[in-house]
Amino acid sequence: MPLELTSVADVLRLGVDEIIDVRAPAEYAEDHLPGAINLPVLDDEERARVGTIYKQVSPFDARKIGAALVARNAAAHLQGPLADRPGGWRPLVYCWRGGQRSGSFASILSQIGWRVELLRGGYKSWRGLVVDAVYNQPVPSPVWVLDGNTGSAKTDVLKALAAEGGQVIDLERLANHRGSLFGSMGPQPSQKAFETRLALALAGLDPARPVVVEAESSKVGECRLPPRLWKAMTQAPRIVVSVPRAARAEYLVRAYADMVEDPARLDEVLTLLRHAHSAEQISGWREMARAGRFVELADGLMELHYDPRYAKHRARMACPVTEVTAESLTPEGIRQIANAAQRIIQAGA
Repeated sequence: MPLELTSVADVLRLGVDEIIDVRAPAEYAEDHLPGAINLPVLDDEERARVGTIYKQVSPFDARKIGAALVARNAAAHLQGPLADRPGGWRPLVYCWRGGQRSGSFASILSQIGWRVELLRGGYKSWRGLVVDAVYNQPVPSPVWVLDGNTGSAKTDVLKALAAEGGQVIDLERLANHRGSLFGSMGPQPSQKAFETRLALALAGLDPARPVVVEAESSKVGECRLPPRLWKAMTQAPRIVVSVPRAARAEYLVRAYADMVEDPARLDEVLTLLRHAHSAEQISGWREMARAGRFVELADGLMELHYDPRYAKHRARMACPVTEVTAESLTPEGIRQIANAAQRIIQAGA
C-alpha cells in the first residue's frame, strides 16, 4: 500500500532510504518534499510534448510515446545516479498526484528487487498538508516578536537565543533574504518552497513554549508571510532592542560586508531609493559609497530613511512592548541582549 502523510511532521519519519521526485525539473524547482532528489521520468520539454499529444491527438498516442520516454530516462537514471544503490535500498517515489509517472518508475525499480514505496496522492497531497499548516492552522506556540531599528543585530540576537535553547523561527533564513532593499542574499525560494520551509519549522515547535520571530513586514523580500502568522506577529508582545545609532552603523558595515564589497550592486540599490528622497540626497549617499565612507552612509540611511519608517510602522502595532538597551553590538553585547530578552519572555510566559 502507498505511504500516506497525515501531517507535515510525518515527512520527517518516513523510514525510507531516499525520496525521489520524478516530476519535471521545473516542477521540482518550484517546490518538493524535503530532502527529495529529482530524477525526472519526463523533462520539461518532454512533459509538454506528451501533454500536447494527449490533447490534440489521442490519449493512446500520448501514453505510447510517454512510455518510451519514461523507459529511456529510467535507464539513464539506473546507469547513472542509482548505479550504486544496494539490494536492500528502500526509496519513496512520487510525482504530481501519485499516478502514471511515479507508478511507471516504481514498477521498474521494483522489478530489480528494490523495496519501492509510493506516496499516496503524490506531491499534491503534500502541498495540501503544507497549505493547511500555514494558512488554516493557528501558530502552535505563543509568539514573541524581536523588534528594533535597522542595525540592531536582531538576526544575531535570534541566533544567540537559539544557541541558549530558546525556540525561534528565523524567517529571513527561510526566505533567504534580510528583509530590506539591501537584503538580497541570492535567489529566494518560490512562495510554495518558502511555505514548505515554514510549515516544517512550525511542525517542529513545542506548543508549550513561546517562539520568537524577528519583526518583519508582511513580505520578506518576495516571500509573503501567511495571514495567520502575520496576524499573530502584529498582536504578539514585542521586545524592542535599543542601541545607539553609531553602534548600529558600525554593525551594519560588518553585517552587510557582501554589499560593501560590491560597489556596483550598492550603487544600484541606492538609486532605488529615489522615490523617497531628493536627487541631491541620493547623490550624496552614492558619493559616500564611492568614497568608501560606509559607516557614514549607514548612519545617514538610518537617520533619514529607516528609523523614521520603523517608528511609523511600530506606532501602528497595538501590542505590549518591552525595551532592551545596549551600548554595543559586540558578540558579548549580543549575548547580553539575548539573555535579557530570554528573561523577559520567561517572566511573561
